Amino acid sequence: MAWILAQSHKVLYRETLKAVVVGALALLAACAGPQPAEANALPAPVSVAATRASGHAAPPGAALEVRGAVAPRVRGHLSARELGLVINTADPYSVQVGEYYARARGLGPTQVLRVVLPVRHDLGATEFRLLAAQIADHFGEDIQALALAWNQPYAVGCQSITGALTLGLDASLCSRSCAATPKSRYFNAASARPWTDLRLRPSMLLAAGDVASARALIQRGVAADHSLGWRGAPPVQALFVATSDAARSVRARLFPPPGPLRGMGVDVEVARTDTPPAAERLLIYETGAAHLAGLSRLQFVPGALADHLTSFGGQLDGRSGQTSVLAWIGSGATASYGTVSEPCNHPQKFPHPQLLLLHYLQGSTAIEAYWKSVAWPSQGLFVGEPLAAPYARPLPPPTGAGPAAAALAGGSGSTRSNAPH
Repeated sequence: MAWILAQSHKVLYRETLKAVVVGALALLAACAGPQPAEANALPAPVSVAATRASGHAAPPGAALEVRGAVAPRVRGHLSARELGLVINTADPYSVQVGEYYARARGLGPTQVLRVVLPVRHDLGATEFRLLAAQIADHFGEDIQALALAWNQPYAVGCQSITGALTLGLDASLCSRSCAATPKSRYFNAASARPWTDLRLRPSMLLAAGDVASARALIQRGVAADHSLGWRGAPPVQALFVATSDAARSVRARLFPPPGPLRGMGVDVEVARTDTPPAAERLLIYETGAAHLAGLSRLQFVPGALADHLTSFGGQLDGRSGQTSVLAWIGSGATASYGTVSEPCNHPQKFPHPQLLLLHYLQGSTAIEAYWKSVAWPSQGLFVGEPLAAPYARPLPPPTGAGPAAAALAGGSGSTRSNAPH
């Protein structure tokens, strides 16, 4: 595999980060650190600017900053009543997992679309356009995001199926997969209603090694809701690991500074090792490697996010020989991310470590935090339980809602007692 460093794109990425910082300075005037003197430097480390209120996680609307990466104010988060579910009736896995998920998150009949798709790794352009048209025809203006209940198809040509459905089909991507791809309008966005505000629906695959693993994944997602950030609770860890593989460790310069995030109940650790250190209560684990080993040493909390920067982590059938993101799901993570075609090691094509952490700590769901952390996501496959939200506050019920709707509003869409076993 040939990796290309693409120095010009490094400059573009620095400019993207600079624009994010500048746009948030008005919100952070009281706590932002000085701007760097050198063009190639990152801003000096600063502490997280927001703290818990009344024992909860950082309140909605509180801007967060760590070493120059700023997550904007986000009010609210996606709920189950805003999620559409797509089931492939030609795939037994999809039917079983989709029906289970609809019950676990209390999805109504109009929130579920049943389609017929070939069960193979990719869709052709015509097949994809038919699927996209069915989704557009079925779901109304209230549906803000999509869960896709299958492992395959995961690609449309060289584009991930989540990238194609969310951003639109890019049929020419195979001719320039190592080049820059269009920046997502959802990258580091403040919106909690992406379809209403941006006319895109972030999507995520409910993918796992088998049906039993998928059910365990869904249970972890439901159990995660409102589970972290409470006063007096033991802290969780966010672990960022650089390896001896320099090409796949390009995100190391974006890692947050190590140490506790005051008031958030999170200990940030940064390490350099090829073997995962033994760790308990893991909330986030990010690294760079083609092959993963020692994942049994990691103990994830419900709602945990984990990914590794490599070329083909999103090829779920393992055709590349590299470890796929399903290894993270099988080891207890609740969501992950990997690319389906050769991206080269542009950090913009992978989750930004700080933005992933900061959006999640604001109470965003897994699908929101992951999508908002990737600047160029066309080739990236988002996998996991979309609505997991360990730092979220309960959402208020809709105006005039009855008891059933009020119960659903208590979490990202489901009370824990609603999850089937």
